Amino acid sequence: MRKIAIYGKGGIGKSTTTQNTVAGLVEMGQKVMVVGCDPKADSTRLLLGGLAQKTVLDTLREEGEDVELEDVRKIGFGGTLCTESGGPEPGVGCAGRGIITSINLLEQLGAYADSEELDYAFYDVLGDVVCGGFAMPIREGKAQEIYIVVSGEMMAMYAANNICKGIVKFAEAGGVRLGGLICNSRNVDKEQDLIEELAKRLGTQMIHFIPRDNVVQRAEINRKTVIEFDPKDPQADEYRALAKKIAENELKVIPTPMAIEDLEKLLIDYGFMD
Repeated sequence: MRKIAIYGKGGIGKSTTTQNTVAGLVEMGQKVMVVGCDPKADSTRLLLGGLAQKTVLDTLREEGEDVELEDVRKIGFGGTLCTESGGPEPGVGCAGRGIITSINLLEQLGAYADSEELDYAFYDVLGDVVCGGFAMPIREGKAQEIYIVVSGEMMAMYAANNICKGIVKFAEAGGVRLGGLICNSRNVDKEQDLIEELAKRLGTQMIHFIPRDNVVQRAEINRKTVIEFDPKDPQADEYRALAKKIAENELKVIPTPMAIEDLEKLLIDYGFMD
């Protein structure tokens, strides 16, 4: 079973990218489990046809320790197994610790016991690697393969570079590696060239460039992945292509993060800063 975590700046489209990619893998006949690591609990919404998932933390609060795996794991599009960690009550507690609690409980309940039947486990993780909780999926072998969703916007690139620093830290202690950058386009000038160069500087690859298309938003409004909503749309083929590239990817590296001065110079070279 390949254990994959998707990271990136908040709002960059990690959950959308993850779920559409998973739909592509499911079409290929792969058995996938998705673990949402975001307090918003929207990491499986498109696979389940809505916010139908009761989170691990909500279940623990309401039912105590007497929890069954079926209480916190639902079956979604194409047989995908869907779980949401959830988060603390607003203004109370730490979301990062919630992720730790959730993943530990899933292990105790045997969510990974059928790993021989699973081809992939995907972790969709909130934002940047800013605390031990959000880094949980890449600690202790929870996830071994990282993909960073990025765009040509400076802060998205800054976050990607910072996440690479976290990967380097945990790579020293375990087997976690970076599989590549996924460019979720924002229609920035020279965006594809810019992200390809960023990937080169980080010692990795831009594994796929996802063009911006409003069909993604239309599918989301209808609570579906693009592949389910309009399987013949060209954007569905983009996600299929990404799924295929991840399935076939053998380039997994310890990245080489850039100094912030070098990152800013890269943006200047591409004409984004005075």
